[in-house]
Amino acid sequence: MVEKKVVVNHKVGLHARPASVFVQTAAKFSSDITVSCEDRNANAKSILTVLTLGAHKGAEITIAAAGEDAEAAVNALVELVENNFGEIE
Repeated sequence: MVEKKVVVNHKVGLHARPASVFVQTAAKFSSDITVSCEDRNANAKSILTVLTLGAHKGAEITIAAAGEDAEAAVNALVELVENNFGEIE
């Protein structure tokens, strides 16, 4: 299992469009991917569970994956979060 922590800096956190982009990116990988915030866990490929995390701006999330492309999946998702989900503020 590969696991990394990253801070969400998007103005609305991991909600709405950023969550959609996050889930679409996760879906490109075959590994099982989870994302956690505080004591809540979500399937990174499910928009509904990702939204229930309530990951706001400044929240630290943990992205974990298990499978043949786990490292690539975690790295891609961390990069997505660090690059503000492709948005320029």
